[in-house]
Amino acid sequence: MANKRLVIGNWKMNPETFEDAKRIARKTRITAGKLVRTEVVVCPPFPFISAAKARNLPAPFHIGAQSVSFDEGGPHTGEVSVKMLASLGAEYVIAGHSEERAAGDTDDAISRRISKIVEAGLTAVVCVGEKVRDENGAHLDFLKDQMKATFAGVPEDKAGRVVLAYEPIWAIGAKDAMQPEQVYEMSLFVKKIFADIFGQEAGHKVRVLYGGSVNFRNAGEIIKTGKVDGLLVGRESVNTPGFVELLRAVDVVE
Repeated sequence: MANKRLVIGNWKMNPETFEDAKRIARKTRITAGKLVRTEVVVCPPFPFISAAKARNLPAPFHIGAQSVSFDEGGPHTGEVSVKMLASLGAEYVIAGHSEERAAGDTDDAISRRISKIVEAGLTAVVCVGEKVRDENGAHLDFLKDQMKATFAGVPEDKAGRVVLAYEPIWAIGAKDAMQPEQVYEMSLFVKKIFADIFGQEAGHKVRVLYGGSVNFRNAGEIIKTGKVDGLLVGRESVNTPGFVELLRAVDVVE
């Protein structure tokens, strides 16, 4: 697994029906079963997680969730616990997505979510990224501070259950993704910060994904030149023809 690329599809609040979710998941599973160098994770909305499952999942296909509560149960209306997700077969959980941060999720809340995810034996896909990019390098300080606050309190011995998803907020939903050369530079930077927090070995092993306006046209070059370990894909992950082509483009990069 660690030697393979990792592509995570964040379906966000899509699609509209259970049947559509089953159709998207089925086609994604079929493609995943044919991949050689790539693992695939789909993160549907909570009601559709069961729709993404199949009796016999191909080895490169996994189920994830888009978020989770840091509470274990009790009077928390509308929340979903990590144990609930695990019971549905989820193996990955996204934490700290830019949309949740924009809605008011704090670094402390995200840190508590990550702790719950990794302590339950699941993998936390932790999103980090700067709001703007400037010539003076202030965005690097922003990212450094964000990562330190986001991982504060996360057990050091659970660092192996973290995947970093670098998603520059200014590139999300933009016409073009970040240039692959810049992706490479920033992937090295976030790995260094992760190493500062959890140690050199953890920094060396952590997988870094890129997210932000990724599609089947640019995915291969981002992997090849950006030298990231995979991709976090948003809107393209529910566009089945495009996502299938994206997975194939990633898988053929040597």
